[in-house]
Amino acid sequence: MERKEFLRSLGAGAAFALTFPCLHGCSKDEIDGNIVEEPTGVDFTVDLTSQEAQALVPNGGFILKNLVVIAKNLDGEYVAASQVCSHESYDQVRFVNQNGGIFYCDVHGSRFDQDGTPLNQVDSNPARQLKVYNTELNGSILRVFE
Repeated sequence: MERKEFLRSLGAGAAFALTFPCLHGCSKDEIDGNIVEEPTGVDFTVDLTSQEAQALVPNGGFILKNLVVIAKNLDGEYVAASQVCSHESYDQVRFVNQNGGIFYCDVHGSRFDQDGTPLNQVDSNPARQLKVYNTELNGSILRVFE
Protein backbone atom coordinates (compact mmCIF):
# COMPACT_ATOMS: atom_id res chain seq x y z
CA MET A 1 0.00 0.00 0.00
CA GLU A 2 1.39 3.41 -0.95
CA ARG A 3 1.50 6.38 1.41
CA LYS A 4 -1.41 8.23 -0.28
CA GLU A 5 -3.60 5.13 -0.06
CA PHE A 6 -2.66 4.62 3.59
CA LEU A 7 -3.47 8.25 4.51
CA ARG A 8 -6.75 8.08 2.60
CA SER A 9 -7.67 4.90 4.46
CA LEU A 10 -7.17 6.65 7.80
CA GLY A 11 -9.91 9.14 7.03
CA ALA A 12 -10.49 12.67 8.27
CA GLY A 13 -10.97 11.65 11.92
CA ALA A 14 -7.54 10.13 12.23
CA ALA A 15 -5.95 13.02 10.36
CA PHE A 16 -7.58 15.46 12.78
CA ALA A 17 -6.46 13.41 15.79
CA LEU A 18 -2.88 13.45 14.53
CA THR A 19 -2.78 17.16 13.68
CA PHE A 20 -4.83 18.62 16.58
CA PRO A 21 -1.94 18.58 19.10
CA CYS A 22 0.23 20.50 16.64
CA LEU A 23 -2.45 23.09 15.99
CA HIS A 24 -3.25 23.42 19.68
CA GLY A 25 0.40 24.21 20.44
CA CYS A 26 0.07 27.52 18.59
CA SER A 27 -2.85 28.83 20.62
CA LYS A 28 -3.59 29.62 24.26
CA ASP A 29 -1.62 27.59 26.76
CA GLU A 30 -2.72 27.50 30.39
CA ILE A 31 0.89 27.46 31.58
CA ASP A 32 2.41 29.98 29.18
CA GLY A 33 -0.58 32.34 29.01
CA ASN A 34 -1.95 34.00 25.91
CA ILE A 35 -0.31 35.31 22.78
CA VAL A 36 -1.63 38.88 22.59
CA GLU A 37 -0.94 42.27 21.05
CA GLU A 38 1.12 44.78 22.98
CA PRO A 39 -1.18 47.39 24.54
CA THR A 40 -1.38 50.79 22.85
CA GLY A 41 -2.85 54.09 23.96
CA VAL A 42 -2.06 53.24 27.57
CA ASP A 43 -3.33 55.90 29.98
CA PHE A 44 -4.94 54.84 33.25
CA THR A 45 -4.65 55.42 36.99
CA VAL A 46 -4.27 53.23 40.04
CA ASP A 47 -5.42 54.36 43.48
CA LEU A 48 -2.57 53.23 45.70
CA THR A 49 -4.91 53.07 48.72
CA SER A 50 -7.21 50.57 46.97
CA GLN A 51 -7.32 46.82 47.49
CA GLU A 52 -6.14 46.42 43.88
CA ALA A 53 -2.84 48.15 44.72
CA GLN A 54 -1.97 46.39 47.97
CA ALA A 55 0.81 44.39 46.29
CA LEU A 56 2.53 47.73 45.53
CA VAL A 57 3.02 48.57 49.21
CA PRO A 58 6.40 46.81 49.63
CA ASN A 59 9.39 47.56 47.41
CA GLY A 60 9.58 44.80 44.79
CA GLY A 61 5.81 44.31 44.64
CA PHE A 62 3.85 44.46 41.39
CA ILE A 63 0.35 44.29 39.96
CA LEU A 64 -1.05 43.58 36.49
CA LYS A 65 -3.58 45.91 34.91
CA ASN A 66 -4.62 46.44 31.27
CA LEU A 67 -1.74 44.21 30.06
CA VAL A 68 0.75 46.40 31.95
CA VAL A 69 3.05 45.35 34.80
CA ILE A 70 3.17 48.12 37.41
CA ALA A 71 5.91 47.66 40.01
CA LYS A 72 7.38 49.45 42.97
CA ASN A 73 11.05 48.81 42.33
CA LEU A 74 13.61 48.05 45.04
CA ASP A 75 14.36 51.79 45.39
CA GLY A 76 10.68 52.56 46.04
CA GLU A 77 10.05 54.12 42.61
CA TYR A 78 7.11 53.13 40.41
CA VAL A 79 7.93 51.59 37.03
CA ALA A 80 5.64 50.13 34.38
CA ALA A 81 6.15 47.97 31.32
CA SER A 82 4.16 45.91 28.87
CA GLN A 83 3.01 42.57 30.22
CA VAL A 84 3.44 41.30 26.64
CA CYS A 85 6.93 39.91 26.03
CA SER A 86 8.75 41.25 22.98
CA HIS A 87 10.16 37.79 22.28
CA GLU A 88 6.99 35.93 21.25
CA SER A 89 4.11 38.10 22.54
CA TYR A 90 3.08 35.98 25.53
CA ASP A 91 1.39 37.99 28.30
CA GLN A 92 3.65 36.64 31.03
CA VAL A 93 6.06 39.49 31.87
CA ARG A 94 6.33 40.04 35.63
CA PHE A 95 8.61 42.04 37.94
CA VAL A 96 11.10 39.96 39.93
CA ASN A 97 13.61 40.86 42.62
CA GLN A 98 16.76 39.87 40.73
CA ASN A 99 19.74 42.10 39.96
CA GLY A 100 18.11 45.15 41.53
CA GLY A 101 14.69 44.34 40.03
CA ILE A 102 13.99 43.25 36.46
CA PHE A 103 11.07 42.44 34.20
CA TYR A 104 10.99 38.71 33.46
CA CYS A 105 8.97 36.45 31.16
CA ASP A 106 9.02 32.84 32.31
CA VAL A 107 7.79 31.39 29.01
CA HIS A 108 11.25 31.43 27.40
CA GLY A 109 13.30 33.19 30.09
CA SER A 110 13.45 36.69 28.60
CA ARG A 111 14.83 39.23 31.07
CA PHE A 112 14.67 43.02 30.75
CA ASP A 113 16.20 45.93 32.63
CA GLN A 114 13.77 48.48 34.11
CA ASP A 115 14.27 50.65 31.02
CA GLY A 116 13.14 47.71 28.81
CA THR A 117 16.60 46.74 27.54
CA PRO A 118 16.90 42.97 26.92
CA LEU A 119 19.41 41.41 29.33
CA ASN A 120 19.80 38.02 27.65
CA GLN A 121 19.78 38.77 23.93
CA VAL A 122 20.94 35.57 22.22
CA ASP A 123 19.97 33.76 19.03
CA SER A 124 17.74 31.33 20.94
CA ASN A 125 15.96 34.24 22.64
CA PRO A 126 15.94 37.28 20.32
CA ALA A 127 13.82 39.52 22.55
CA ARG A 128 13.61 43.15 21.48
CA GLN A 129 13.19 46.25 23.62
CA LEU A 130 10.31 45.82 26.07
CA LYS A 131 7.78 48.66 25.96
CA VAL A 132 8.11 50.82 29.09
CA TYR A 133 5.46 53.34 30.16
CA ASN A 134 5.68 56.61 32.06
CA THR A 135 4.47 56.82 35.64
CA GLU A 136 3.39 59.92 37.54
CA LEU A 137 2.43 60.01 41.21
CA ASN A 138 -0.05 62.64 42.41
CA GLY A 139 -0.88 62.02 46.07
CA SER A 140 -2.11 58.42 46.21
CA ILE A 141 -3.02 58.26 42.51
CA LEU A 142 -0.47 56.68 40.19
CA ARG A 143 -0.92 57.46 36.50
CA VAL A 144 0.52 55.04 33.92
CA PHE A 145 0.71 56.44 30.40
CA GLU A 146 2.56 56.53 27.09
